[in-house]
Amino acid sequence: MNFDMESILARVPDYQEFYTVDELNQHSFQLAKEYPDVVELFEAGRSKEGRPIYCLKIGQGSKNALLYGTPHPNEPIGSMMLDALSRILAEDEQLRKELDYTFYIVKSSDVDGLAKNEGWLKGPFTITQYQHNFFRPAFDQQVEWSFPFDYKTYHFDAPTPETRCIMGLIDKTKPAFIYSLHNCGFGGCYWYLSSGDEELYKKFLTVPAKYGVDLNLGEPEMPYCKGLYDAVYEMTGAKDNYDYLEKFMPDTPTASLMSGGGCSYEYANRDGGSTQILVTEMPYYVDERVSDTSLTSRSRRQVILESCAVAQEYFSVWKPVFDRLEKFFSADNQFYLAVRERVSMESHSAAKMEWARSDPEMEKPATVCQEFDNLLTTRFYSNLSIVLLRRACQEELKKPGLAPEVRDQLEKAADSLYNKECENLAAMEKLFHYKAIPIAHLVKVQLECGLLYADYVHGMN
Repeated sequence: MNFDMESILARVPDYQEFYTVDELNQHSFQLAKEYPDVVELFEAGRSKEGRPIYCLKIGQGSKNALLYGTPHPNEPIGSMMLDALSRILAEDEQLRKELDYTFYIVKSSDVDGLAKNEGWLKGPFTITQYQHNFFRPAFDQQVEWSFPFDYKTYHFDAPTPETRCIMGLIDKTKPAFIYSLHNCGFGGCYWYLSSGDEELYKKFLTVPAKYGVDLNLGEPEMPYCKGLYDAVYEMTGAKDNYDYLEKFMPDTPTASLMSGGGCSYEYANRDGGSTQILVTEMPYYVDERVSDTSLTSRSRRQVILESCAVAQEYFSVWKPVFDRLEKFFSADNQFYLAVRERVSMESHSAAKMEWARSDPEMEKPATVCQEFDNLLTTRFYSNLSIVLLRRACQEELKKPGLAPEVRDQLEKAADSLYNKECENLAAMEKLFHYKAIPIAHLVKVQLECGLLYADYVHGMN
């Protein structure tokens, strides 16, 4: 590594809020205007709603790198990191030479979805404000999980316009390195990557500690994640999900349990390519229990099975409301589509319970962080289904020509769901001992890890 990491990180602005789509675009246009000989800005595609998706091309290195933000639109930390990185690269010719990449940077790939999250982007940065204004689309409407995919009995070939945009960039640039910029809502820092070694993993682990961000040492995001080191996992994809469901739900056709498509890594390497990928996951909010590995008096099996019961408790609240109202929702209501998928995904809890019951590792005592993930973090994510259903009602109410009786039912349901949402959030505000992490700190973690991995990939060949 020939560049001075600390001097690069020192140039990250002290961000106090997240930028909207318009603000991100304005900054990109300004950058291209300031550095016309260095920065190329072009339209890479259009969204479902017709918004332009812009890409910055910076540098003239020997390898190509594709970095894209908001593959899930409730995850804008990466957009802020790309906003900072693009200016740093444009201003620093020596750094561009040392990195030796041609960077293709899409600050926001799901611009429609990011717009639907604007209610919390400016704060206050509490879990209540975040959840009240949360949006995340169904799998087959997400950028990251709607790439064409063909495996065993499951076939998917309906990429969204946003995904086609990223597909086009992958096909055009054949990147050596993809940085798909995700983040979780609550928890700690962890990574997915396609290649690495212990030296690299150890470097990663030092980064979040500098900014008071704990590691996520509890349950992996999915049961089938393969751990490589503390909080470091092998990159996973739709194939792994298929194999997991096939193993633990053998009496149900696996294809019927699947939704959406593959990820960018699977697509880039569909013909045996060598593209490497990094995902640096981190939270907006952290509770010190996410990294507490001391043992509890309960088994891991007990707390996982209880987490399934907690999720079912929430499901039993909103599912009857959804059943009653589904006939009123329009096919283009993105909030409705997200909730409808969550109904179908509920069947996956059977696979999780079978995994917990059959794996002998589950007999071991649960750690505090595993107990926290299962019994508290589960509540954080389960409540989002109630949020999405309430917003689906509100979205439908914007449409003209609704029959009075339909309007009445949707309004009453929205009010009832909002009250339940608030009740759950009030309880969570007491159960979690959390703090919001400064945005600039989160940006620096993603930036440093990305530069470390770019350097590692460059040295692979």
